[in-house]
Amino acid sequence: MKDSVMQQRIETFKAFGETLKSAKVYFREDWEVFYFDLQGKMFGMMSNQASQDAIITLKNLPEKNEELREIYAGIVIPGYYTNKNHWNSIKLASDELPDEAIKQLIETSYRLVYQKLTKKQKAEIEE
Repeated sequence: MKDSVMQQRIETFKAFGETLKSAKVYFREDWEVFYFDLQGKMFGMMSNQASQDAIITLKNLPEKNEELREIYAGIVIPGYYTNKNHWNSIKLASDELPDEAIKQLIETSYRLVYQKLTKKQKAEIEE
């Protein structure tokens, strides 16, 4: 995949993350990644530069993570620098997983993190 196409994918996923209620997507300098944040909790991180190594790391249920790794072997891998049961990294250089599918995975990750928030944090989001 060309770097220009991959850069567009990165921008698409960043923009989508920002559409989720109370979510913020910003460049986190200490990790050198785009950080997907909900009330101070990470629901994703993504490479900030288009390259063949670019990935997005997202949370999902352990059994779903295993299923995705089997279906998309070599493209969906255990989460890079995260708990391997709960997080997967997806190689953005492959278009086997279309943008819409990755957007759904971003939303799933967001919802899983949202579920773990306190009642107070959820109330702040719902205001």
